[in-house]
Amino acid sequence: MFQDNPLLAQLKQQLHSQTPRAEGVVKATEKGFGFLEVDAQKSYFIPPPQMKKVMHGDRIIAVIHSEKERESAEPEELVEPFLTRFVGKVQGKNDRLAIVPDHPLLKDAIPCRAARGLNHEFKEGDWAVAEMRRHPLKGDRSFYAELTQYITFGDDHFVPWWVTLARHNLEKEAPDGVATEMLDEGLVREDLTALDFVTIDSASTEDMDDALFAKALPDDKLQLIVAIADPTAWIAEGSKLDKAAKIRAFTNYLPGFNIPMLPRELSDDLCSLRANEVRPVLACRMTLSADGTIEDNIEFFAATIESKAKLVYDQVSDWLENTGDWQPESEAIAEQVRLLAQICQRRGEWRHNHALVFKDRPDYRFILGEKGEVLDIVAEPRRIANRIVEEAMIAANICAARVLRDKLGFGIYNVHMGFDPANADALAALLKTHGLHVDAEEVLTLDGFCKLRRELDAQPTGFLDSRIRRFQSFAEISTEPGPHFGLGLEAYATWTSPIRKYGDMINHRLLKAVIKGETATRPQDEITVQMAERRRLNRMAERDVGDWLYARFLKDKAGTDTRFAAEIVDISRGGMRVRWLITALSPLFRHLSYTLCAMNWFAARKTALYKLKVKRFTK
Repeated sequence: MFQDNPLLAQLKQQLHSQTPRAEGVVKATEKGFGFLEVDAQKSYFIPPPQMKKVMHGDRIIAVIHSEKERESAEPEELVEPFLTRFVGKVQGKNDRLAIVPDHPLLKDAIPCRAARGLNHEFKEGDWAVAEMRRHPLKGDRSFYAELTQYITFGDDHFVPWWVTLARHNLEKEAPDGVATEMLDEGLVREDLTALDFVTIDSASTEDMDDALFAKALPDDKLQLIVAIADPTAWIAEGSKLDKAAKIRAFTNYLPGFNIPMLPRELSDDLCSLRANEVRPVLACRMTLSADGTIEDNIEFFAATIESKAKLVYDQVSDWLENTGDWQPESEAIAEQVRLLAQICQRRGEWRHNHALVFKDRPDYRFILGEKGEVLDIVAEPRRIANRIVEEAMIAANICAARVLRDKLGFGIYNVHMGFDPANADALAALLKTHGLHVDAEEVLTLDGFCKLRRELDAQPTGFLDSRIRRFQSFAEISTEPGPHFGLGLEAYATWTSPIRKYGDMINHRLLKAVIKGETATRPQDEITVQMAERRRLNRMAERDVGDWLYARFLKDKAGTDTRFAAEIVDISRGGMRVRWLITALSPLFRHLSYTLCAMNWFAARKTALYKLKVKRFTK
């Protein structure tokens, strides 16, 4: 009698609409229960039986129950699953397989099967890519996954690299293809092979894409020619190699090795500015006044050069600092190094006064064994030779930004707008509590941003700098000229790394159009979206491999009395962010938990140094 009863259906609908519900993200715990986090202030308890319907990270709608003044959530509808495509380790073998996702809060094995056509017999410990096929909130009885890609076997020493690349769906190898002859671009190339161009790189660098030549001019001026490798002389727009480079967008640099954007025959040979080899280049000639200002007579042109020496950062720095045994092979090379050091000093002073200069922080490098083991982590401070190349590249990119803006009105620009306008008042309030007074509107201008940055750089610690980073907007890749607040510049367009950046290849083609007096087509916005996404994925991959290697390095320190000096850089409800001062372990707080004494904000403001003990290893 109750079947298809409209009154009963209406009552059910009324009860359903009156039952409180909430949408949020599931946060699992190691104890079986979880929480539905609705926002930063509100969360609901999810009991263990209900957690079997969901996974950590799922976005769901849940029914909210109240009993004895305690609220709990019952998952009802899946809005967005946390797991779609993921990597994990296989358990079992043959017809009874399961996969455990590689995530610290997802420890339950998910039943699975190999996808049809995947020709691999999975066994215990294998790493694989999987895709979720069933979910309890979709009406299925349980979770179920399908193995779509075999990554590697469990004991592979290079698991961190292969798993990370598979996780982010990135290439493992260099692209296929070769370029056999240069294109006929209709360019007249200036013969600069007689000039004493030099490259300055790491000793192991093979893909050398920049060479420098300097000359003294009357009136205490200096001339700088920046010559850049010219892959677009070999790769036609729209060709197979060009399309592959567009997809990759960047060379992917990981600890221990890289996956190039271009075939190695190009990146490490035909395009690389090797010593004593004639190479086609795109060049920029600029004049620097006595105070380091780049004068208006900027000239871009095609040329051929022959690098006279491959110089190494540390050797050049030692020589300029009067240490070490290395000597330039000739007086001509020595004179180049001296002139380039003068240019570096002038440009550094100009940027300090008129733009922004990065604080020198060391680069960190993993020393790896043949089996991928971490033998050591070494700090490589940025020295004078590093700054020589950096100042030359920044100057060249400023020149490109000006020429593309003035001649075409577009290009591939790196744009950073400083602080998010929505955060300006909160930023000013935070700084005020620490004795810095800024105008919320002024700080949104380039001059106001630079003024604040100089005040922060003058602080005794980096605490405030770390605290305000969350108020900043993200850097963008744009076809429209725009300011780069982070550098303190009105416009910035890179063209100095075309072997490893597709955006620089685009700017090469645009600059060549300017040189030839031809019209050029504005790059499509879809290209900038692709480049931004690939840059994000590459950075995540570099971070993930680095974190894995840090964890390997510290594994034998867990549970011991080994302590590391560290700097507290931020404190929040979720804990602390600390930066190790001995090695590059600043991201490692994600993988370790600490036993810390109680402290107050005063201690944090002073960026006090503490000895932190590795209490538990969780990777």
